[in-house]
Amino acid sequence: MAWHYVPGWIQNFYPDRMWRKENSSDQIYLTFDDGPVPGVTDYALDTLARMGMKATFFMVGDNVRKYPDLARRVLEEGHAIGNHTFNHLNGWRTSDQEYLDNVVQCSSIIKETLGIEPLVFRPPYGLASSSQAKEISKTMSVTMWDVLSGDYQKGISADQVLSKTKKYSTVGAIVLFHDQQKTMDMLPKVLPDYLDFLIEKNLKTALL
Repeated sequence: MAWHYVPGWIQNFYPDRMWRKENSSDQIYLTFDDGPVPGVTDYALDTLARMGMKATFFMVGDNVRKYPDLARRVLEEGHAIGNHTFNHLNGWRTSDQEYLDNVVQCSSIIKETLGIEPLVFRPPYGLASSSQAKEISKTMSVTMWDVLSGDYQKGISADQVLSKTKKYSTVGAIVLFHDQQKTMDMLPKVLPDYLDFLIEKNLKTALL
């Protein structure tokens, strides 16, 4: 998706998925997809710790398998863990059974490694069929986002990422960054400034 804010008509088209989480306080929901990845996830954790912020990390099961200590660190530092499939599958290009089995496989490795059952699920690319989402929602909340940072996009500057993400970061927003190889260079240019912005606006990060 090229836009930074998901239009209301798209959110309304999938009302069974959580796009934002309305609250009457001063909270937004900071999330990271695709980790854990060495050099990126640990950078995000260091930065969040320094700023006193919390986030929800939607983890790829195979990365949890490869980097269990990094996955444990996320949990130990008080962040939430979500399911992002085992192999980062595109639900629109995958049969229901294969996709659902992959989701279960991800939950299993998270349980085996971290001792917890993930309660939130985010489809990679934001793409899951209605039948897939309906089945997954029996055990986890299917959680999307309404603010996409664009941190992974080619041809976009750090200033553009920051300005657009700040513009749409309002109370209740679910904001999406990535802790993966493609964002290794971009994240240090935007995450500290973005967290500074939240502090300036008296916005606190909450867990999904």
